[in-house]
Amino acid sequence: MTETTAPESTPWIIDTSLDNVGHERVKDMIPHRFPFLMVDKVVNLQSNISALGIKNVSAGEPCFAGHFPDQAVFPGVLIIEAMAQTAGVLVVYTLGKEAEGKLVYFMTVDSARFRKLVVPGDQLRVYVRVVRSRGNVWKFIGDCYVEGAKVAEAEFSAMIVDKPHMDASS
Repeated sequence: MTETTAPESTPWIIDTSLDNVGHERVKDMIPHRFPFLMVDKVVNLQSNISALGIKNVSAGEPCFAGHFPDQAVFPGVLIIEAMAQTAGVLVVYTLGKEAEGKLVYFMTVDSARFRKLVVPGDQLRVYVRVVRSRGNVWKFIGDCYVEGAKVAEAEFSAMIVDKPHMDASS
């Protein structure tokens, strides 16, 4: 069992001395694609400790057609998904070659709280940190910020599993 803590006072600040992965590398690390890719890039990667995902919320997000047409609000469930995707990138980064042939599946979400609205034009900064990793199950805490103000938080877990083998004839 690995226990970590990284209680930083300003976790939403980008630290260029730490590792980062751009949009294309994120797509190499997790299977999500438009319109469900909720992370544009991941910065401040610290193996088995924490990462900071960046999501630029644009007026063209497909969810805004129905949530809500007259006053667009980025859905809380997609904020949680951004946390899970950032954590997925962190797990793959941490495992390195061990992550080949694996997928990270979102398992649970607990204690989710939404504090402020996220709207078009906001840059959502998604700070996730590892609470514990035991075998193939990882537990995280996520905090999301817009312009330094916390907009959401949650505890969640994920499981690392083998990728299913797809038969070309199926």
